[in-house]
Amino acid sequence: MIRSKQNILTIMQVRRASTRLPDKVLLPLQGEHLFLRQLERMRASNLAGSIVIATTISHSDDLIADICAEKKIPCFRGHPSDLLDRHYQAAKLNHADIVIKIPSDCPMIDPAVIDKVIGFFLEHQNEVDYVSNLHPATYPDGNDVEIMHFKVLETAWQYAQLDFEREHTTPYIWERTDTFRIGNIKMKNDVDHSLTHRWTIDYPEDYEFINQVYNELYHPGELFSMESVLELVSRRPDIYALNHHLAGINWYRHHMGQLRTIGSLQKEIID
Repeated sequence: MIRSKQNILTIMQVRRASTRLPDKVLLPLQGEHLFLRQLERMRASNLAGSIVIATTISHSDDLIADICAEKKIPCFRGHPSDLLDRHYQAAKLNHADIVIKIPSDCPMIDPAVIDKVIGFFLEHQNEVDYVSNLHPATYPDGNDVEIMHFKVLETAWQYAQLDFEREHTTPYIWERTDTFRIGNIKMKNDVDHSLTHRWTIDYPEDYEFINQVYNELYHPGELFSMESVLELVSRRPDIYALNHHLAGINWYRHHMGQLRTIGSLQKEIID
């Protein structure tokens, strides 16, 4: 197993405000809040280091901070919309050398996928500045992992100016392949589930799907794998159909005109 003497920090950004599905992070999954079920899965990673919840200073997120305090979960509160600043300040406060970004809309994220991305970065960190499994994406949507050197995050924090660069933390980095050394992890054998399997949560149908998967596969003290979900939806097309019509919908589509590298990041969706 890869070990590092560097301070590795994984940040999960969590907030209650969501235009499409308000309070999605607090929806129930097997008797617990959705973001806490995701945290349970992230903690199963062998390489994620310390994990901190990064929420906002908005009054509405007092409840997130209270839940974290009650359960003794490290929590940082920062800017409501400048997620780049929130990540940077959380990383700086925790003296991170390496920073991992995982959004709170991935309650089915596989710890093995987290470790695969981190492991590659640690093995090649003298050759790469930033690694993800998103550029281009091949894993089922909702297995998002990004990792970078703190100094790279700091550079983005200093120089990123566009609203979407601040709001989404890392576009400044992966849009500048002439400045940063970018790595990407893809599924084996040229498999691509990114546009056909949607395991993230933005809409009520996503919650119906995720909740049904948890009802079928969740057992206390055990974590179901990505392969288990793929097998489930293969034999249960009724579950797969719950949010299949939303597969491939993501924020990239709203920024097509601003992203220079969009062609290599995600295939266009044909409705």
